[in-house]
Amino acid sequence: MSTGFSQADAEGDFDRQRRRQTLARIAARLRAEPDDVSNSLPFEPVVDALGRRGERDLGLQTIPIGSIVGTVDRRPETFDRSFRPRSPEVRARWERVAAARRSGIELPAIEVYRVGDIHFVLDGHHRVSVARALGETSIEAHVREVTTTVGAGLELRMRDLDLKRHERLFHERVPLAHGLRERIVFTDEWRYAQLASLVEAWGFRASHARGTLLSRPQTALAWFQEEYEPVLKVLDEADVGGPGTEAERYLRVAMLRYLLLYTHDWTEDVVARLLGEVRPPSSSDDTMVHEILKEMS
Repeated sequence: MSTGFSQADAEGDFDRQRRRQTLARIAARLRAEPDDVSNSLPFEPVVDALGRRGERDLGLQTIPIGSIVGTVDRRPETFDRSFRPRSPEVRARWERVAAARRSGIELPAIEVYRVGDIHFVLDGHHRVSVARALGETSIEAHVREVTTTVGAGLELRMRDLDLKRHERLFHERVPLAHGLRERIVFTDEWRYAQLASLVEAWGFRASHARGTLLSRPQTALAWFQEEYEPVLKVLDEADVGGPGTEAERYLRVAMLRYLLLYTHDWTEDVVARLLGEVRPPSSSDDTMVHEILKEMS
């Protein structure tokens, strides 16, 4: 909508965005969504959780505006995740940027950090907000890419950071190659730590059997090829393991094997006895056994 008067149009743009932000906040409350669904992501806590590995300057690029979901140093109450203004304090500067944009004035490129598939604004918050308000889908940006141990997708929220931190710690303990590590996916934190402990124990036994100490990368690859994939193949053939990711199915059976039989072996007798124990849980079961059997049933 345009009246031909850039300042008046900018004022209307700001009012509409403030109204949309308020309506979005109310709708989220009515849907009982967590507060962090609409919050912009803070750069440093995200990078800390994912594990910083390096940084490089990619220069000027055209990036999707929808991928900009975080900020480097802005207070979260200034703009929401969609860069709609949350505070009336930004009105004056926001309207100046909007008026300039509507007048056809070329604005400088914004500055962002890229982490995985998402971007964090270092400079240009108002320009991003105005561009989104005007329906633009891309924007010129000076991009610095920060590489991390664990990647980040557009679905990342603050509540995911603890899980991501445990995922990072798992891959530091079990350094699988890319292409394999993406297959280890859990939906809660403790499973990453538990699986890492199982893999390290497996690596100790494998080193003893080989007569040579395996490095962490060697242990990770050998475990994946000699233990993880064969067990998953058997689970598929026997149709056991319960729902969830393949890593969750593997971990349930591996833990159940040890808790019930106190062994890490996969002999025919062990497999037969373990499959015989896959049943609905009972009140007499150990708490952990009960929970695993419940997940598998």
